[in-house]
Amino acid sequence: MKTITEGKAKIQTHTARIVSKEMPVFYNPKMEFNRDTSILVLNAIDKKNLQIGLPLAGSGVRAARFLLELKKEKIKSIKINDHSPDAVKLIKKNIEINEEGLICEDIEVSQLDANNFLLDSVGFDYIEIDPFGTPNPFLDSAVKRISRGGIIAATSTDTAPLCGTYPKTCKRKYFAAPIRNEHMHEAGLRILIRKAQLIGAQFDKALIPIFSYSKDHYFRTYFRCEKGKTRVDNIISEHKYFLYCTKCLNYNISSYNKQECCKKLMDFAGPIFTGKINDSSLIKKMKADDKFIQTILEESKINLPFFYDIHKIAKKYKIGIPKTDELISRLKKAGFKASKTHFNIYAVKTDASIEKIIKIMKK
Repeated sequence: MKTITEGKAKIQTHTARIVSKEMPVFYNPKMEFNRDTSILVLNAIDKKNLQIGLPLAGSGVRAARFLLELKKEKIKSIKINDHSPDAVKLIKKNIEINEEGLICEDIEVSQLDANNFLLDSVGFDYIEIDPFGTPNPFLDSAVKRISRGGIIAATSTDTAPLCGTYPKTCKRKYFAAPIRNEHMHEAGLRILIRKAQLIGAQFDKALIPIFSYSKDHYFRTYFRCEKGKTRVDNIISEHKYFLYCTKCLNYNISSYNKQECCKKLMDFAGPIFTGKINDSSLIKKMKADDKFIQTILEESKINLPFFYDIHKIAKKYKIGIPKTDELISRLKKAGFKASKTHFNIYAVKTDASIEKIIKIMKK
């Protein structure tokens, strides 16, 4: 056990050379950015007096940071839970350590199964689903207990199936086929988003992604919950397939998973969510001085699924590799949308065809 500082919080926690669920109380220092974004998002949304539920609180570091770093009047109540008795003891200790400066006094700590914690509650405006592995076991309960206009934040470290290492597992757990190429992280994230949306659809709740990204070993999405059959139908209409030609490197979005290109069937991923996964107006309000988030902001402005890997195109067509900024500038001058993408540092998102991209690259 050691004392660490993260954000404005000082906490006691267990550390390990290899982070795993076998730790006495789970704490992953590599997920600090994940916790940073939750504070940025909650401070950016136009809502006060939030009822917050943390069913898988671990060491309680996120709870402590919420209570210290969110704006005043953001929290009406915060309920912190973990099924581990050791975790509950540590959470109480860490809240006590940070007692000075807490923005809310209505704090409750419980030791329950995460789903029982959610289902036994009256509901929340913000629910944090940050498990070790897949969020699948908790999505149904979270959807049932999220308020109208509330936010569900879901993390998945279950990237191997979602990125195509275990395609059969992905089909069983996420009801979709993954793809194993340069697009696997974006496809995996969009598969995860669709799975959550299907859970919401059962209850006429549309889960609209407002901030989503792939980083390191995990996927992360913040969903805003909107009630209504029409909203759900609109979401489902954007559940389609990503098709990819291994010969010419072209891709497209289709309602069907069989299509030919270069006289062969295209590879596919899906069904996936093909709509907007980021709200640019929200990300602007987050005012994050972070290159990674700024890249997400830029790509959110053009709202295009998937990208072209410039290095792969250059190698395939035996042409020089241009600077990414220069290529984006030339694409924009030619009348196309274009931006970098956080999914791949060697890629551009654009509505230009691959033929146009190759032509510009050759120049």
